[in-house]
Amino acid sequence: MFIFNQTQKLNSFDKPMSEQNQGLFYRIHLDFPLLMGLVVLCLFGLIILYSASGQSLAKVEGQGIRLCMGFIAMMVIAQFSPQIIRRWSPPVYIIGVLLLLAVLITGDIGMGARRWLNLGFFRFQPSEFMKLIVPAMIAWLLSREPLPIRWSRFFICLVLILIPAALIVVEPDLGTALLVVFSGCFVIYYAGISWRLLAFLGTLLSALLVILLRFPELLDLVLKTYQKKRVLTFLNPENDPLGAGYHIIQSKIAIGSGGGYGKGWLNGTQSHLDFLPERHTDFIFSVIAEELGLLGIILLLIMYLFILMRCLYIASQAQDSYSALLAGAISLIFFVYIFVNIGMVSGLLPVVGVPLPLVSYGGTSAISIMMGFGFIMSIHTHRKLMAH
Repeated sequence: MFIFNQTQKLNSFDKPMSEQNQGLFYRIHLDFPLLMGLVVLCLFGLIILYSASGQSLAKVEGQGIRLCMGFIAMMVIAQFSPQIIRRWSPPVYIIGVLLLLAVLITGDIGMGARRWLNLGFFRFQPSEFMKLIVPAMIAWLLSREPLPIRWSRFFICLVLILIPAALIVVEPDLGTALLVVFSGCFVIYYAGISWRLLAFLGTLLSALLVILLRFPELLDLVLKTYQKKRVLTFLNPENDPLGAGYHIIQSKIAIGSGGGYGKGWLNGTQSHLDFLPERHTDFIFSVIAEELGLLGIILLLIMYLFILMRCLYIASQAQDSYSALLAGAISLIFFVYIFVNIGMVSGLLPVVGVPLPLVSYGGTSAISIMMGFGFIMSIHTHRKLMAH
Protein backbone atom coordinates (compact mmCIF):
# COMPACT_ATOMS: atom_id res chain seq x y z
CA MET A 1 0.00 0.00 0.00
CA PHE A 2 2.97 2.31 0.34
CA ILE A 3 2.61 4.12 -2.93
CA PHE A 4 5.71 6.26 -3.01
CA ASN A 5 8.46 4.69 -5.14
CA GLN A 6 11.94 6.05 -4.54
CA THR A 7 13.09 5.26 -8.06
CA GLN A 8 10.27 7.31 -9.52
CA LYS A 9 11.24 10.20 -7.27
CA LEU A 10 14.83 10.17 -8.47
CA ASN A 11 13.81 9.86 -12.11
CA SER A 12 11.45 12.81 -11.76
CA PHE A 13 14.39 15.11 -11.09
CA ASP A 14 15.81 14.40 -14.55
CA LYS A 15 12.70 15.73 -16.28
CA PRO A 16 12.40 19.35 -17.45
CA MET A 17 10.76 21.21 -14.61
CA SER A 18 8.05 23.80 -15.03
CA GLU A 19 9.18 25.76 -11.99
CA GLN A 20 11.48 27.82 -14.24
CA ASN A 21 8.29 29.44 -15.51
CA GLN A 22 6.87 30.01 -12.04
CA GLY A 23 9.36 32.76 -11.16
CA LEU A 24 8.37 34.57 -8.01
CA PHE A 25 5.87 31.90 -6.92
CA TYR A 26 8.59 29.27 -6.94
CA ARG A 27 11.05 31.41 -5.02
CA ILE A 28 8.53 32.09 -2.24
CA HIS A 29 7.63 28.39 -1.99
CA LEU A 30 4.17 28.53 -3.54
CA ASP A 31 3.04 25.94 -6.07
CA PHE A 32 1.41 27.98 -8.84
CA PRO A 33 -1.16 25.38 -10.12
CA LEU A 34 -2.34 24.58 -6.59
CA LEU A 35 -2.47 28.27 -5.64
CA MET A 36 -4.57 29.13 -8.69
CA GLY A 37 -6.94 26.24 -8.00
CA LEU A 38 -7.46 27.47 -4.43
CA VAL A 39 -7.99 31.10 -5.53
CA VAL A 40 -10.64 30.09 -8.09
CA LEU A 41 -12.43 27.86 -5.56
CA CYS A 42 -12.45 30.59 -2.89
CA LEU A 43 -13.81 33.19 -5.33
CA PHE A 44 -16.54 30.75 -6.37
CA GLY A 45 -17.34 30.19 -2.70
CA LEU A 46 -17.69 33.93 -2.01
CA ILE A 47 -20.07 34.34 -4.98
CA ILE A 48 -22.25 31.49 -3.68
CA LEU A 49 -22.05 32.80 -0.11
CA TYR A 50 -23.45 36.16 -1.22
CA SER A 51 -26.60 34.42 -2.39
CA ALA A 52 -26.77 31.85 0.42
CA SER A 53 -26.43 34.54 3.11
CA GLY A 54 -29.35 36.54 1.72
CA GLN A 55 -27.06 38.96 -0.17
CA SER A 56 -25.24 39.93 3.02
CA LEU A 57 -22.10 41.89 2.16
CA ALA A 58 -21.06 41.74 5.81
CA LYS A 59 -20.84 37.94 5.73
CA VAL A 60 -19.01 37.97 2.40
CA GLU A 61 -16.51 40.54 3.69
CA GLY A 62 -16.04 38.59 6.92
CA GLN A 63 -15.44 35.36 5.02
CA GLY A 64 -13.09 37.17 2.65
CA ILE A 65 -11.02 38.37 5.59
CA ARG A 66 -10.88 34.84 7.01
CA LEU A 67 -9.79 33.42 3.66
CA CYS A 68 -7.08 36.10 3.41
CA MET A 69 -5.88 35.05 6.87
CA GLY A 70 -5.87 31.48 5.62
CA PHE A 71 -3.78 32.38 2.57
CA ILE A 72 -1.33 34.27 4.79
CA ALA A 73 -1.08 31.27 7.14
CA MET A 74 -0.52 29.01 4.11
CA MET A 75 2.26 31.25 2.80
CA VAL A 76 3.97 31.42 6.20
CA ILE A 77 3.92 27.63 6.69
CA ALA A 78 5.18 27.09 3.13
CA GLN A 79 8.39 28.93 4.02
CA PHE A 80 9.38 26.26 6.56
CA SER A 81 11.10 23.17 5.23
CA PRO A 82 9.59 19.72 5.87
CA GLN A 83 12.54 19.01 8.18
CA ILE A 84 11.53 21.89 10.46
CA ILE A 85 7.87 20.86 10.39
CA ARG A 86 8.88 17.31 11.24
CA ARG A 87 11.02 18.45 14.17
CA TRP A 88 8.18 20.49 15.65
CA SER A 89 5.47 17.85 15.24
CA PRO A 90 5.75 16.27 18.76
CA PRO A 91 5.76 19.55 20.78
CA VAL A 92 2.90 20.97 18.69
CA TYR A 93 0.93 17.75 19.31
CA ILE A 94 1.40 18.16 23.06
CA ILE A 95 0.31 21.82 22.86
CA GLY A 96 -2.77 20.76 20.84
CA VAL A 97 -3.82 18.21 23.48
CA LEU A 98 -3.32 20.81 26.25
CA LEU A 99 -5.51 23.26 24.32
CA LEU A 100 -8.25 20.62 24.07
CA LEU A 101 -8.06 20.16 27.84
CA ALA A 102 -8.28 23.94 28.25
CA VAL A 103 -11.43 23.96 26.11
CA LEU A 104 -13.11 21.45 28.44
CA ILE A 105 -12.18 23.57 31.47
CA THR A 106 -12.56 27.19 30.37
CA GLY A 107 -13.91 27.07 26.80
CA ASP A 108 -16.84 29.12 25.52
CA ILE A 109 -20.18 27.36 25.16
CA GLY A 110 -22.15 27.78 21.97
CA MET A 111 -25.08 25.78 20.54
CA GLY A 112 -24.91 23.38 23.47
CA ALA A 113 -21.23 22.51 23.06
CA ARG A 114 -17.99 23.72 24.63
CA ARG A 115 -15.67 23.94 21.62
CA TRP A 116 -14.08 27.40 21.51
CA LEU A 117 -11.20 29.13 23.28
CA ASN A 118 -11.67 32.87 23.64
CA LEU A 119 -8.46 34.89 23.64
CA GLY A 120 -10.29 38.21 23.81
CA PHE A 121 -9.34 39.40 20.35
CA PHE A 122 -9.81 36.01 18.71
CA ARG A 123 -11.98 32.93 19.25
CA PHE A 124 -11.01 29.60 17.70
CA GLN A 125 -11.59 25.84 17.84
CA PRO A 126 -8.42 23.90 18.74
CA SER A 127 -10.12 20.72 17.52
CA GLU A 128 -9.99 22.00 13.92
CA PHE A 129 -6.20 22.20 14.00
CA MET A 130 -5.91 18.66 15.36
CA LYS A 131 -6.89 17.43 11.88
CA LEU A 132 -3.42 18.60 10.82
CA ILE A 133 -1.49 18.07 14.03
CA VAL A 134 -2.48 14.41 14.47
CA PRO A 135 -1.33 13.25 10.99
CA ALA A 136 1.90 15.27 11.40
CA MET A 137 2.54 13.47 14.69
CA ILE A 138 1.73 10.02 13.30
CA ALA A 139 3.91 10.69 10.24
CA TRP A 140 6.77 11.74 12.54
CA LEU A 141 6.47 8.51 14.54
CA LEU A 142 6.22 6.17 11.53
CA SER A 143 9.04 7.86 9.60
CA ARG A 144 11.51 7.02 12.37
CA GLU A 145 11.57 3.32 11.41
CA PRO A 146 11.53 1.35 8.15
CA LEU A 147 8.09 0.81 6.66
CA PRO A 148 5.66 -0.99 6.55
CA ILE A 149 4.36 -0.41 10.04
CA ARG A 150 4.90 -2.93 12.85
CA TRP A 151 2.20 -4.04 15.31
CA SER A 152 3.80 -2.23 18.26
CA ARG A 153 3.99 1.05 16.36
CA PHE A 154 0.42 0.56 15.15
CA PHE A 155 -0.99 0.45 18.67
CA ILE A 156 1.09 3.46 19.74
CA CYS A 157 -0.38 5.33 16.78
CA LEU A 158 -3.90 4.36 17.84
CA VAL A 159 -3.30 5.78 21.31
CA LEU A 160 -1.97 9.05 19.86
CA ILE A 161 -5.04 9.29 17.63
CA LEU A 162 -7.63 8.36 20.24
CA ILE A 163 -6.41 10.77 22.97
CA PRO A 164 -7.39 13.98 21.12
CA ALA A 165 -10.41 12.27 19.51
CA ALA A 166 -11.79 11.34 22.94
CA LEU A 167 -11.31 14.91 24.22
CA ILE A 168 -13.18 16.25 21.19
CA VAL A 169 -16.05 13.77 21.65
CA VAL A 170 -16.50 15.07 25.21
CA GLU A 171 -17.02 18.67 23.95
CA PRO A 172 -19.20 17.18 22.25
CA ASP A 173 -18.20 17.29 18.56
CA LEU A 174 -18.53 13.83 17.05
CA GLY A 175 -18.03 14.99 13.45
CA THR A 176 -14.67 16.65 14.12
CA ALA A 177 -13.57 13.71 16.29
CA LEU A 178 -14.23 11.31 13.41
CA LEU A 179 -12.25 13.53 11.03
CA VAL A 180 -9.33 13.54 13.47
CA VAL A 181 -9.45 9.73 13.61
CA PHE A 182 -9.57 9.54 9.81
CA SER A 183 -6.63 11.94 9.48
CA GLY A 184 -4.43 9.74 11.64
CA CYS A 185 -5.61 6.50 10.05
CA PHE A 186 -4.83 7.84 6.57
CA VAL A 187 -1.17 8.15 7.57
CA ILE A 188 -1.18 4.54 8.80
CA TYR A 189 -2.78 3.45 5.53
CA TYR A 190 -0.18 5.25 3.43
CA ALA A 191 2.61 3.78 5.54
CA GLY A 192 1.52 0.29 4.56
CA ILE A 193 -0.42 -2.10 6.74
CA SER A 194 -0.40 -5.89 6.65
CA TRP A 195 -3.45 -7.90 5.62
CA ARG A 196 -3.36 -9.70 8.97
CA LEU A 197 -3.68 -6.39 10.79
CA LEU A 198 -6.49 -5.32 8.48
CA ALA A 199 -8.27 -8.62 9.10
CA PHE A 200 -7.88 -8.13 12.85
CA LEU A 201 -9.34 -4.62 12.69
CA GLY A 202 -12.18 -5.77 10.44
CA THR A 203 -13.09 -8.54 12.87
CA LEU A 204 -12.91 -6.14 15.81
CA LEU A 205 -15.18 -3.57 14.15
CA SER A 206 -17.64 -6.26 13.04
CA ALA A 207 -17.85 -7.60 16.59
CA LEU A 208 -18.41 -4.08 17.91
CA LEU A 209 -21.21 -3.51 15.40
CA VAL A 210 -22.92 -6.78 16.37
CA ILE A 211 -22.73 -5.81 20.05
CA LEU A 212 -24.23 -2.37 19.37
CA LEU A 213 -27.05 -3.89 17.33
CA ARG A 214 -27.74 -6.40 20.09
CA PHE A 215 -27.51 -3.82 22.90
CA PRO A 216 -28.41 -0.40 21.39
CA GLU A 217 -28.54 1.14 24.86
CA LEU A 218 -24.72 1.06 24.84
CA LEU A 219 -24.85 3.97 22.38
CA ASP A 220 -25.89 6.14 25.32
CA LEU A 221 -22.33 5.81 26.63
CA VAL A 222 -20.89 7.32 23.44
CA LEU A 223 -23.56 9.47 21.77
CA LYS A 224 -25.64 12.34 23.08
CA THR A 225 -29.40 12.22 22.61
CA TYR A 226 -29.34 14.62 19.64
CA GLN A 227 -26.54 12.59 18.01
CA LYS A 228 -28.56 9.38 18.26
CA LYS A 229 -31.53 11.25 16.82
CA ARG A 230 -29.42 12.31 13.83
CA VAL A 231 -28.52 8.70 13.08
CA LEU A 232 -32.13 7.56 13.34
CA THR A 233 -33.26 10.51 11.22
CA PHE A 234 -30.71 9.61 8.57
CA LEU A 235 -32.26 6.15 8.29
CA ASN A 236 -35.79 7.56 7.85
CA PRO A 237 -36.14 11.38 7.88
CA GLU A 238 -39.83 11.16 6.94
CA ASN A 239 -40.60 9.87 10.45
CA ASP A 240 -40.22 13.42 11.77
CA PRO A 241 -40.65 15.78 8.77
CA LEU A 242 -41.19 18.91 10.89
CA GLY A 243 -38.56 18.09 13.50
CA ALA A 244 -35.29 16.19 13.19
CA GLY A 245 -35.93 15.28 9.56
CA TYR A 246 -36.74 18.83 8.44
CA HIS A 247 -33.17 19.83 7.47
CA ILE A 248 -32.45 16.88 5.22
CA ILE A 249 -35.91 16.87 3.59
CA GLN A 250 -35.62 20.55 2.63
CA SER A 251 -32.06 19.96 1.43
CA LYS A 252 -33.18 17.16 -0.89
CA ILE A 253 -35.98 19.35 -2.25
CA ALA A 254 -33.48 22.13 -2.99
CA ILE A 255 -31.03 19.79 -4.71
CA GLY A 256 -33.72 18.13 -6.82
CA SER A 257 -35.45 21.37 -7.82
CA GLY A 258 -32.27 22.73 -9.40
CA GLY A 259 -32.47 20.38 -12.36
CA GLY A 260 -29.78 20.54 -15.01
CA TYR A 261 -29.10 24.27 -15.13
CA GLY A 262 -30.61 25.60 -11.89
CA LYS A 263 -32.98 28.46 -11.12
CA GLY A 264 -30.28 31.07 -11.52
CA TRP A 265 -27.93 32.82 -9.11
CA LEU A 266 -29.88 34.67 -6.35
CA ASN A 267 -33.11 32.97 -7.49
CA GLY A 268 -33.22 29.94 -5.19
CA THR A 269 -36.61 29.60 -3.52
CA GLN A 270 -35.75 27.04 -0.84
CA SER A 271 -32.91 29.20 0.45
CA HIS A 272 -34.30 32.71 -0.01
CA LEU A 273 -37.70 31.82 1.44
CA ASP A 274 -35.98 30.35 4.52
CA PHE A 275 -37.07 26.76 3.98
CA LEU A 276 -33.44 25.60 3.99
CA PRO A 277 -31.75 25.97 7.42
CA GLU A 278 -28.02 26.65 7.83
CA ARG A 279 -27.88 27.49 4.14
CA HIS A 280 -24.67 29.54 4.34
CA THR A 281 -22.76 26.96 6.40
CA ASP A 282 -23.35 23.19 6.36
CA PHE A 283 -26.04 23.20 3.64
CA ILE A 284 -24.45 25.59 1.15
CA PHE A 285 -24.06 22.72 -1.35
CA SER A 286 -27.86 22.59 -1.57
CA VAL A 287 -27.88 26.27 -2.54
CA ILE A 288 -25.37 25.56 -5.32
CA ALA A 289 -27.49 22.67 -6.61
CA GLU A 290 -30.71 24.70 -6.55
CA GLU A 291 -29.36 27.88 -8.17
CA LEU A 292 -26.76 26.45 -10.59
CA GLY A 293 -28.15 22.94 -11.09
CA LEU A 294 -26.17 19.90 -12.17
CA LEU A 295 -23.89 22.14 -14.23
CA GLY A 296 -22.86 24.08 -11.12
CA ILE A 297 -22.25 20.85 -9.19
CA ILE A 298 -20.02 19.51 -11.97
CA LEU A 299 -18.08 22.79 -12.03
CA LEU A 300 -17.54 22.61 -8.27
CA LEU A 301 -16.44 18.96 -8.43
CA ILE A 302 -13.98 19.77 -11.24
CA MET A 303 -12.36 22.43 -9.05
CA TYR A 304 -12.14 20.03 -6.13
CA LEU A 305 -10.78 17.26 -8.38
CA PHE A 306 -8.06 19.53 -9.77
CA ILE A 307 -6.90 20.48 -6.26
CA LEU A 308 -6.98 16.87 -5.07
CA MET A 309 -5.06 15.54 -8.05
CA ARG A 310 -2.40 18.23 -7.67
CA CYS A 311 -2.02 17.41 -3.96
CA LEU A 312 -1.75 13.67 -4.61
CA TYR A 313 0.83 14.33 -7.33
CA ILE A 314 2.89 16.37 -4.86
CA ALA A 315 2.59 13.56 -2.31
CA SER A 316 3.84 11.03 -4.86
CA GLN A 317 6.90 13.19 -5.59
CA ALA A 318 7.94 13.73 -1.96
CA GLN A 319 11.59 13.04 -1.11
CA ASP A 320 11.19 11.29 2.25
CA SER A 321 8.64 9.14 4.03
CA TYR A 322 7.55 11.86 6.47
CA SER A 323 6.72 14.31 3.67
CA ALA A 324 4.99 11.63 1.61
CA LEU A 325 2.85 10.41 4.52
CA LEU A 326 1.87 13.92 5.61
CA ALA A 327 1.02 15.20 2.11
CA GLY A 328 -0.98 12.06 1.28
CA ALA A 329 -2.94 12.23 4.53
CA ILE A 330 -3.78 15.94 4.15
CA SER A 331 -4.98 15.29 0.59
CA LEU A 332 -7.33 12.56 1.76
CA ILE A 333 -8.59 14.70 4.67
CA PHE A 334 -9.61 17.33 2.13
CA PHE A 335 -11.42 14.63 0.15
CA VAL A 336 -13.26 13.42 3.27
CA TYR A 337 -14.47 16.98 3.96
CA ILE A 338 -15.96 17.09 0.47
CA PHE A 339 -17.40 13.56 0.58
CA VAL A 340 -18.99 13.87 4.03
CA ASN A 341 -20.56 17.30 3.42
CA ILE A 342 -22.07 16.36 0.05
CA GLY A 343 -23.14 12.98 1.44
CA MET A 344 -24.91 14.42 4.47
CA VAL A 345 -26.83 17.16 2.60
CA SER A 346 -27.87 14.56 0.00
CA GLY A 347 -29.19 12.15 2.62
CA LEU A 348 -26.47 9.55 2.00
CA LEU A 349 -24.79 10.14 5.39
CA PRO A 350 -25.98 11.37 8.81
CA VAL A 351 -25.75 15.11 9.44
CA VAL A 352 -22.52 15.63 11.41
CA GLY A 353 -21.82 19.33 10.90
CA VAL A 354 -18.90 19.12 8.45
CA PRO A 355 -18.57 22.26 6.26
CA LEU A 356 -18.03 22.27 2.52
CA PRO A 357 -14.30 23.16 2.38
CA LEU A 358 -13.48 26.76 1.37
CA VAL A 359 -17.09 27.36 0.35
CA SER A 360 -19.10 27.21 3.60
CA TYR A 361 -19.08 30.24 5.90
CA GLY A 362 -16.67 29.75 8.79
CA GLY A 363 -13.30 30.88 10.09
CA THR A 364 -11.29 28.25 11.94
CA SER A 365 -12.10 25.50 9.47
CA ALA A 366 -11.04 27.59 6.45
CA ILE A 367 -7.79 28.66 8.11
CA SER A 368 -6.89 25.11 9.17
CA ILE A 369 -7.55 23.81 5.64
CA MET A 370 -5.32 26.51 4.13
CA MET A 371 -2.60 25.65 6.66
CA GLY A 372 -2.76 22.08 5.39
CA PHE A 373 -2.13 23.31 1.86
CA GLY A 374 0.80 25.27 3.27
CA PHE A 375 2.33 21.96 4.41
CA ILE A 376 1.83 20.50 0.94
CA MET A 377 3.40 23.51 -0.79
CA SER A 378 6.37 23.37 1.57
CA ILE A 379 6.91 19.69 0.76
CA HIS A 380 6.76 20.35 -2.97
CA THR A 381 8.77 23.55 -3.36
CA HIS A 382 11.54 22.64 -0.93
CA ARG A 383 11.91 19.31 -2.74
CA LYS A 384 12.45 21.12 -6.01
CA LEU A 385 15.03 23.45 -4.50
CA MET A 386 16.94 20.51 -3.06
CA ALA A 387 16.78 18.75 -6.43
CA HIS A 388 18.79 21.58 -7.97
